[in-house]
Amino acid sequence: MSNLTKKYGEVVAVAGIDLEIARGEFFTMLGPSGSGKTTTLRMIAGFEDPSSGTIELAGEDVSGVPPYDRAVNTVFQDYALFPHMSVGENVEYGMKVARVDKSERGKRRDEALEMVRLPGYGDRKPAELSGGQRQRVALARAIVNRPKVLLLDEPLGALDLKLREEMQSELKTIQGEVGITFVYVTHDQDEALTMSDRIAVFNDGRIEQVSPPLELYEHPANEFVAGFVGVSNLVERDGGRMTIRPEKIELLEPGAPADGLHSESGRIVDVSYAGSVTRFTVQLEHGEKLQVVRQNVESASSGALPAQGNEVLVGWRPEHAAAIGGKSTKQEVAP
Repeated sequence: MSNLTKKYGEVVAVAGIDLEIARGEFFTMLGPSGSGKTTTLRMIAGFEDPSSGTIELAGEDVSGVPPYDRAVNTVFQDYALFPHMSVGENVEYGMKVARVDKSERGKRRDEALEMVRLPGYGDRKPAELSGGQRQRVALARAIVNRPKVLLLDEPLGALDLKLREEMQSELKTIQGEVGITFVYVTHDQDEALTMSDRIAVFNDGRIEQVSPPLELYEHPANEFVAGFVGVSNLVERDGGRMTIRPEKIELLEPGAPADGLHSESGRIVDVSYAGSVTRFTVQLEHGEKLQVVRQNVESASSGALPAQGNEVLVGWRPEHAAAIGGKSTKQEVAP
């Protein structure tokens, strides 16, 4: 995508982005509602025409090419399956339109259903399947035509949490098996971090940062990325701004040795037990409130955890405090 822009009247939905996605990559466009990620996906698919800029697929400019002539397929959140057709007929539909030979259709249908872990489901109707199974059928229908790029628009949004987590793992595995470039849209940061090779963070029609998950989380480019991708503590010291993740901060007894940590005094003002972890809010003498997460290695009922109102030291290693810029910068990065 080169200087890709989409305007609706006076509203600029996508503001001149430049982005290059590598062949075979699991690439995620992450951002809040209205940030431009879905509009960008729809322009790649051909459902929306750019106001300006170009889209190239494997070196070919497809900006004015209709959706049915692009080597891309889209998987939607609502599955968009034909209810009157069987699972097998749904998977075969695109090949039938493309006049693929019947025996070849059957072979590729069975291969696709095997790939999404639904062998033997060809004769069932969509209404007989669970939400996760219907999503797999939609995926099989999309990959059976062997597109160069598969576009996924929040495809797991309608699933419950446990099933969504299972499908995240399945999607990543399937993508590795088929080798198709996946371009995935979501507002769920955990989903993006779990599955992606790289992530583009969208905000107000622009791209704030493009990075692999680890780099994005550990080294956010600015305050917006730090706040949107995970929980982050923003502090200002010596004229500089930095962000520290809650799990990087240690809680110490007042007067305890810092052992190479940068330490500051504070008081616990809130404690929230969340099963595997406990979350603390610490009011620093400097004025900021820090979120701190501690793994519950010992039983919370044993009295081992600090309590609300306790005076504490908080400490973090200097290398865990990532220097950041302002609230937002426009940053476009190619692989």
